[in-house]
Amino acid sequence: MLQRELSVGTATQVAGRAFFASLALVAFVSLSERRGVVQVFASIGRAELAVAVCTAVASSSFIVALNHTTVANVLFMQAVAPIAAALIAWVALRESVSGRTALAMAVALGGVGLMVGGPGGAHGIGLLLSVVMTLSFALGVVITRHRRDISMAPAICLSQVLVLLAVGPFAHPGSVDLTDVLLIVVLGVGQMAVGLVFFTMGARLIPAAEVALITLLEIVLGPLWVWIALGEQPSATTLAGGAIVLAAVVIQTVGAPDEPPVPPP
Repeated sequence: MLQRELSVGTATQVAGRAFFASLALVAFVSLSERRGVVQVFASIGRAELAVAVCTAVASSSFIVALNHTTVANVLFMQAVAPIAAALIAWVALRESVSGRTALAMAVALGGVGLMVGGPGGAHGIGLLLSVVMTLSFALGVVITRHRRDISMAPAICLSQVLVLLAVGPFAHPGSVDLTDVLLIVVLGVGQMAVGLVFFTMGARLIPAAEVALITLLEIVLGPLWVWIALGEQPSATTLAGGAIVLAAVVIQTVGAPDEPPVPPP
């Protein structure tokens, strides 16, 4: 809803959100890490850098995709990320794929096909960026799970700095009025920084299956809010395909074995 109320260009949206998210995340890192901020960022290794790049691509693609297709198309595609992560882990890390996960992959593929192929579905740049967003986020999840002994908060902060460096030169700060500033601050600090920090902290405290199911609330409520408040009604095929994708995620996560305890970073 916040993004839909902005009156500035796409580059200004992306850069503005990244700017305020960077400020909030630097503050969080400085408070949460025992070492100094400079030392924390100087010690970032390859895994953290890879997560930073993946998150930068995913977060920027998310906003750009919203400017080219409906909220429902973007968020339902985002729901495929946990299943895409399982596929990437199977290919890259040789993690075994259970029968339940294989079934979820097949069901999700059918849902995505319905969303893309049906009338009113994602297409063109909106579809391309939604796929890029999903794959980037899934790859970041795989790396984070593979290196669960490392705190990824500095990497998330670095991701927004990278977005700002890449997109900032194309932004137009002079076109931003007071309303846009307030909306971008809430997007950057609330939706991006605080949301990611709480997600990262919460994901370490409860089983992965519960994390996946709770995050489905975003996928369901996002399109609902813009439908109610702004009249952005998804097509019937998008809703049907999205429901199939959500069912696939539930199939994958319900009954999944608990992961081993996470060692302290």
